[in-house]
Amino acid sequence: QVQLVESGGGLVQAGGSRRLSCAASGRARVTYAMGWFRQAPGKEREFAAAISWDGVSTNYADSVKGRFTISRDNAKNTVYLQMNSLKPEDTAVYYCATAYGATAQDMSMRRGINAWGQGTQVTVSS
Repeated sequence: QVQLVESGGGLVQAGGSRRLSCAASGRARVTYAMGWFRQAPGKEREFAAAISWDGVSTNYADSVKGRFTISRDNAKNTVYLQMNSLKPEDTAVYYCATAYGATAQDMSMRRGINAWGQGTQVTVSS
């Protein structure tokens, strides 16, 4: 099994930045696509960003495009989400996920997801 542990959440003012990290362990493979989803209170979990196993391809939700950047370090089995120009509507629990043999596009449609992290809270104050 793959274990995912997110970190980096917290309270940030609108317009500020935050970087989330997600470390994979266990039976993690570098051939996993990795991604971030988020869930705001009272809403369904939604896709935010994903990256292919080799880091070549990325995919973003329209709501975060141009503000968030996903990257990964395969030597550390870690994926990052750099969040800039944060808005109050970005407030959510952010979840990391992996998908074996999937593309970044696949992850946006939740195809092939085989593990989820426990989530990290990001709160953006206005």
